[in-house]
Amino acid sequence: MTVLDLSDVSVPAVSKKSGYRPEIDGVRALAVISVIINHFNKKLLPSGFLGVDIFFVISGYVISSSLYNSSAKNFADFILGFYSRRVKRLIPALILCVLLTSVLICLFDPNPQASLRTGGAALFGLSNLYLFKQATDYFGVSAQLNAFTHTWSLGVEEQFYALFPLILWLTGFARRHSKGSRNLVCVLGFLGYWSLDLFVRGGMLQLPGAFFLMKARFWELSAGALVFVALDSVPSVRTVRSLFVLLSLTGALFAPARYSVFTTIGVVLLTALLIASLRPQTLGYEILAHPTAVYIGTISYSLYLWHWSILVISRWTIGIRWWCAPFQIGLILFLAAMSYRYVERPMRQAAWSPIRWKSILYGIAACACTSGLIVLLANPLGRRLYTGRAPELAAIGPKSLIDNYMAPDKSSSWRGEACVLSENAQVGKIIPIEGCTLGDFSSAKHRVLVMGNSFSAAFVQAFDELVMSDKYSVTITSVWNASPVPKIPNSGPWDKAEDYFWGRVSPSLVSHLRAGDSVFLVNDIAALLPESTSDVSEQEFLRQLNEGLTNFSQRLSERGIRLVVLDGLPFAREAECEPALAKQQWFAPFGGPCNFISKQQTLRRRAELDEMLTTLRNQKKITVVDLIDVFCPGKVCTYDSSDGQMLYRDVWSHPSVEAARLSAPIIRNVLTSGDR
Repeated sequence: MTVLDLSDVSVPAVSKKSGYRPEIDGVRALAVISVIINHFNKKLLPSGFLGVDIFFVISGYVISSSLYNSSAKNFADFILGFYSRRVKRLIPALILCVLLTSVLICLFDPNPQASLRTGGAALFGLSNLYLFKQATDYFGVSAQLNAFTHTWSLGVEEQFYALFPLILWLTGFARRHSKGSRNLVCVLGFLGYWSLDLFVRGGMLQLPGAFFLMKARFWELSAGALVFVALDSVPSVRTVRSLFVLLSLTGALFAPARYSVFTTIGVVLLTALLIASLRPQTLGYEILAHPTAVYIGTISYSLYLWHWSILVISRWTIGIRWWCAPFQIGLILFLAAMSYRYVERPMRQAAWSPIRWKSILYGIAACACTSGLIVLLANPLGRRLYTGRAPELAAIGPKSLIDNYMAPDKSSSWRGEACVLSENAQVGKIIPIEGCTLGDFSSAKHRVLVMGNSFSAAFVQAFDELVMSDKYSVTITSVWNASPVPKIPNSGPWDKAEDYFWGRVSPSLVSHLRAGDSVFLVNDIAALLPESTSDVSEQEFLRQLNEGLTNFSQRLSERGIRLVVLDGLPFAREAECEPALAKQQWFAPFGGPCNFISKQQTLRRRAELDEMLTTLRNQKKITVVDLIDVFCPGKVCTYDSSDGQMLYRDVWSHPSVEAARLSAPIIRNVLTSGDR
C-alpha cells in the first residue's frame, strides 16, 4: 500500500526530452485498481497489494524528473520549491480523509485509539513507524480494523522525500553537473543494493521492518529514479514490446502471496521496464493512455486514501460482501472524484503565500490543528461518540492477559507481568515461582506447570477448583508468540525471548516438579494450521511438533512427570472479529467482519493434528485436553458459548475469563485423572 504521488500529473516537464506522459497515469490506474481489488478480496487478486510497489517505482521516476527540471537558482530555492509543492499536493486531501474517517470510526469502534494514533502520525509522515511498532507488539491492533493502516506508505514516501532531494543536489544531478548522472547512479546503486538486501533478508524472515521501514523500500523508489537517469543512455530499451511487459506485470499480480519477496522484485523490475519501454503508437501505450485509465490515475491519490476508509468502516458495519461491493465501489469513486475536484486540484493550484516557506508552515500548522482534534477524539470525546453496546466481559483486550489475579480464597495470587516474557529485551528475566503460582507450591498434593504462548496466560482463571478443592498448585508462565515445543523455528520479534524460555526458564521451572506432577502446554496450535490441508508447511510443522512432543515427553517421563497438551482451538482469529462486533450491534446487522467457519470445517482442518495427538496419547506419551465443545458448541464456531457468554477477549482470539471458567471442569478432570 502506498500514498500515490500525483503532484506533477499536469506539469509538462517529466523527462529530459519529453513532456507530460499520460501513460504514466495509466500505470497508476493499474496499480490502484490492483490494490483495491486485493483489499476487497485477496482471493481475486492474491498479489494485488504489489500495486504499492508499482507506485513506489512511479514515484521515484516522477520525482526525479520533477527535480531535474526544476528552475531553482540555489539550494534553498530548490528545497523550498520542492517541499512547498509536496505540502500543497498531499496535505489537504489527507487532512480531509483523516478527519472525517476519525469521526466515523469513533461511531463504531469502542476502542479507536490505535486508528486515531495512526491517523495522527500519518499527518506528519510517521504512520509507518507507528505501525512498525504495532507489528512488533504482541498486543498490536489488527491491521484490518485500523482505519489508517494504508497510510504507512505515505510515511515511506515522505521519509524518502526528506533524503532524495539532498542526494540529487549533492551528486550534481539536479545542478546539471557534467558528472551528475554518473554520481547519482553510483550513490543510488550502492544505497539501493543495501536496501534490497535488507528487504530480501527481512522478507524471508517475515520481519515487519522489511514491510514498513523506508530503508527496506528505498531500492524500489531508486529503481524509478534510475530509469529516468538511464532512459537516454540505454535507447535499446525502447525496442522492448511494452504490451508484453504490461501483460507480464499484470500476470505477476495473480501470483500466490506467499512468494511476495520474489514477486516484489519482479514487479519492481517490470514496472521500471514498462516505464522505459512505453512509446506512442504502440498497443501498450494506447491501453494505458486511454482517457479512462488516465482519469483513474489522475485521481488515484484520493482513490487510495478513501478506499481503505470505506472498507474499514464497512468491516465494522455491513461487512464486505458481493451484494454490497457495487455500492462500496461507487462510494469510493464518488469520494475520490469529489476530493480531487474540490480539494486536491484547487489547493494545489492556489497561491497559499508568495513566500514558499510560509506555505510549508501553513501546511504544518494545519496538520498540527488536525492532530489536536484527533487527540480530543482519542481521549474524552471518542468514547462518547460510540453508538454501540460494549460487550460484557470480565476482562477485554489482549493487555488484560497480564492482569494480576488472586485465587478466590485469597491465599495466593498470579502476578501477571512478572510471569511472562513479552519481548527480547527480557532475556535473563527470572520467573518467580512464588509470584506465579496459584495454591501452596510447597505443600501441594500435585504441582502443575502451565507453559505456552499468550494463550497460557488466558487460562489463569481455569484452575480455581483444582487449587481449592483438589489442593493442587498451578504455576503459569508465558512467552509471547512462543512455538508450542522447543526446536520449532521462530524468527519473529520474540525469537530470543523464546530461546531463553525453552533453554533456561522452562528447565528451571521443571526442575522443581516431582513424580506425579504435570506440565500443561497451552498454545493456539490451530493458528499454525493453514487452510489448505496439503500445504507443505503444515506437514513440516506437524513433523516438528510430533518430534518435539516426543522428546519433551521422554525427558519428563524419566522423572515421572506427565505431559498434557491442549488440542487446537477453533480458528477464531481468522474471523477478524472484535468482541464488540461479535455482540449484536445495530450498525452491524450481518456481523461486520466476523467470518466464522463451521465446526465441521474446523474439525476437518484439525484432522491431521488430532491424528498425531491421538497416536502420541495411545503411546502413553501425552494426555490431551480437547475444548472444542466449549469453544464451538454449535454448528458454527462463533464468539458465543452455549449459554451466551463471550468466548474471546480480542481480535487475536485470546480466550476470555468466561471461557477459561467454562473450560475449568474439563481441564480439572484431565489433570486429576491420575488420582483415580
